[in-house]
Amino acid sequence: MAKTKLLIVTHEMSPFLELTKIAEITRQLPQAMQEKGFEIRILMPKFGNINERRNRLHEVIRLSGMNIVIDDTDNPLIIKVASIPAARMQVYFLDNEEYFHRKHVFNDAKGKFFEDNDERSIFFCIGALETVKKLGWAPDIVHCHGWMSALIPTYIKTNYKNDPTFKNS
Repeated sequence: MAKTKLLIVTHEMSPFLELTKIAEITRQLPQAMQEKGFEIRILMPKFGNINERRNRLHEVIRLSGMNIVIDDTDNPLIIKVASIPAARMQVYFLDNEEYFHRKHVFNDAKGKFFEDNDERSIFFCIGALETVKKLGWAPDIVHCHGWMSALIPTYIKTNYKNDPTFKNS
């Protein structure tokens, strides 16, 4: 019997970025599901405060090089990957200099939300779905954590409804 394919999309995950308790949940849930026989893929943004050297991130050339159009502007999408060796899991990071290379995640130093958080979310959601397509991996279940991934179910039911990658998701 084929393994159930579970896609986890989140904006934070321990040990890479720990903003709230969601970070620990998104670290433990995939491992528990993998131990139950699920096939897991995890995607999250590569925010500027995630240390590439400490977390051993490296670019996945075959997945990088896409452009995501937001408001008639082409935005390059770079895919990086890191492992969680104790759990034998890989985490794919979606990177874009304009949207994610900032000192803070969702708001500036004064606590004011970034004005382009909506565009950043759209970029992340479309980028996640396009990355899954490029992986050639059709998820059975898509599990979204946090507001930044909230548009993914809507995109799957509208823009991607005829895409074979998501037809059974």
